[in-house]
Amino acid sequence: MSVLSGKKIVLGISGGIAAYKTASLVRLFIKAGAEVQVIMTPASKDFVTPLTLSTLSKNPVHSSFYNEEDDNAKWNNHVELGLWADLMVIAPATANTLSKMASGACDNLLIATYLSAKCPVYFAPAMDLDMYKHPSTLESFAALKQFGNTIIPAESGELASGLSGEGRMAEPENIVTFLEADLESKLPLKGKKFLITAGPTYEAIDLVRFIGNHSSGKMGFDIAESAARNGAEVVLVSGPTHLETNVDRIQTIRVTSAKEMYDACHAHFALVDVAIAAAAVADYRPKTVALQKIKKADSSLTIELEKTQDILASLGAIKKEQFLVGFALETENEVENAQQKIRKKNLDLIVLNSLNDEGAGFGKPTNKITFIDQSFLVEPMQLKSKEAVAEDIIHKIIAHYA
Repeated sequence: MSVLSGKKIVLGISGGIAAYKTASLVRLFIKAGAEVQVIMTPASKDFVTPLTLSTLSKNPVHSSFYNEEDDNAKWNNHVELGLWADLMVIAPATANTLSKMASGACDNLLIATYLSAKCPVYFAPAMDLDMYKHPSTLESFAALKQFGNTIIPAESGELASGLSGEGRMAEPENIVTFLEADLESKLPLKGKKFLITAGPTYEAIDLVRFIGNHSSGKMGFDIAESAARNGAEVVLVSGPTHLETNVDRIQTIRVTSAKEMYDACHAHFALVDVAIAAAAVADYRPKTVALQKIKKADSSLTIELEKTQDILASLGAIKKEQFLVGFALETENEVENAQQKIRKKNLDLIVLNSLNDEGAGFGKPTNKITFIDQSFLVEPMQLKSKEAVAEDIIHKIIAHYA
């Protein structure tokens, strides 16, 4: 999955022949999973049509502050566009547009949006080779770099003038590759390795029956995907669940029993920076597993149980520099019981769930948690979707490493 997936991109197009390439660029952004809004300077419409770009982006194209032909037209709010974007890409960025960006000469919607943007801004210059090397252009590059903008370097090749040299706008594929590499290098968890457990465990009674629980695994999967989106490499150890993930940075290991999950966790724990135990692991298992299906003969059946290995406590006992996060699902004395787990299992953070909270628990799309850290600082959170809860958990870890 591309790091651009889910990103909101404002694509600014200025009036150069390279504007014809932006149709392909919009398609690549959409294919990567981004949402795109296009802003065109009036001159750029001579090189590519708004109809083409609106069709490809599936959004209206903006080119002026309002529709001069419609007295009741809605104003195109450049501030809203600038605040909407997760990143802004200006391609092609002509010498004229670069000069306006550097000086703040705000005479069109594109520059007004650029000056309002709070997000990272990238620009891909496109001009003839002498213009590209002109001192005024170099001054614009320097000023924009000082503003914190990022240049997508021009390429060398045949130019519209018939000359050959530096100044050709980077090809759309290369622009996307540049953005992905730059964004990935800045992700807060880049270089960190995570171990995350998810789902239930099934403890066999016989060949067909088992002891289990109602955990869907969704919370653990959401945490894994959030960690990966923020740059982490994730080993996800999952008990039986129908859930799947196609995120490149997640390696999924499927297990069934608590023993299998214990072994998988210990095989990877020494290699990770963070471990998050979100799985609902069975506390007990049948002491003896029948080799054949147990027949329904008597009116009752007695199964002797024995304790499973406590995965989280065993990791806490051997942890060195790892940041260890546990979950606690409680029905009474919630905070006190969770605090005891922090101490007993040598945790850095515990995520408390209470089945007394409406909207929390197994099989639901929402969760309501309370964070408790090593200092026993209690931080209750609001009821949220499990995706949003996962983001909160990962932001806690990001803050730890900040």
